[in-house]
Amino acid sequence: MGESSMRGSRLGSLSYETDEHVEPADRQLIQYACEKEHLTAVPFSVEAEEIPLTWTCRCGGQAKVITPVANLARPDERPERHVRTHWDMLMERRTIADLEALLAERLELLHASGRASAEHDDVDHIDEGSVIEQRKSA
Repeated sequence: MGESSMRGSRLGSLSYETDEHVEPADRQLIQYACEKEHLTAVPFSVEAEEIPLTWTCRCGGQAKVITPVANLARPDERPERHVRTHWDMLMERRTIADLEALLAERLELLHASGRASAEHDDVDHIDEGSVIEQRKSA
């Protein structure tokens, strides 16, 4: 052991500071009550700007504040925004008649391409009805 080792101290594991002359911040105790009558007391700083109106209770429900305090958060008074679906946005651009005409046009194209590819196939197609009849007769 050389002279470079530090004896008598555990580095980082022990603080030599004391709580003398240290005052904690002023706090206020806010109480919340849930529907099952559980009381929850939560300490907040006196300087807290907004104290929540609800708190999650230990039973999983929402507890409402029962302590009268001046700096409570205000409830959200904005109207609930309607969620626009894909259908809503589609109906803003097109009418039902337009959609029916578009569907008919696309189906015609699909059937036309199906007929064209069936004419070019070298594979003989078997009719499902004849296959079922052959199985029944066998």
